[in-house]
Amino acid sequence: MKIRYVHTNIISRDWRALADFYIKVFGCRELSPKRNLKGEWVDRLSAIENSHITGVHLLLPGWRDDGPTLEIFSYDANEDAGNRFINKEGYGHIAFAVEDVRRCLDQVITHGGSQVGELIDGYVEGVGLITLVYAQDPEGNIIEIQKWG
Repeated sequence: MKIRYVHTNIISRDWRALADFYIKVFGCRELSPKRNLKGEWVDRLSAIENSHITGVHLLLPGWRDDGPTLEIFSYDANEDAGNRFINKEGYGHIAFAVEDVRRCLDQVITHGGSQVGELIDGYVEGVGLITLVYAQDPEGNIIEIQKWG
C-alpha cells in the first residue's frame, strides 16, 4: 500500500487571520479553492449536527503544489482548546527550518505571535548543532523555529 502525508489541520477562531499569519511569517501559499463545507456528509464525518466548516489549505514552504499543506479551518461553533503547553499529550507543535531563527521569531512577534521559551543553541548527539526556539501563533498553537549547523 502506497502512503503519502497530506496535511496537518488547525482549528482556528478566525481562519482568515491565522492563514494570513502563516503566509506573512513563513511564506506559506494559499491553494484554491477555499473550503465551505456543509451538508449531510460533513455532519456524518464530524459527528456534529448541522456542521459548517470554512477555511483554506496553505502549501508549506519548500514544496511544490502537490506537497503537504497546513489546513486551517473554522467551525461555526468551535470548542475552546484551553491552555496549550509544549509537553501536553497529543500533537505538540509544527516546525519550520529557517535561515535566521532570531529574524523569524521577530516576525512571529510582529504578526501577533509570542515566544514560549528561550532561543538556544543545542547539540544533538549524532546529528549536530541546532539553533531553535518555541513560539506561539496568534491563537496559541506552538511552532518550533529551527536551523541546523
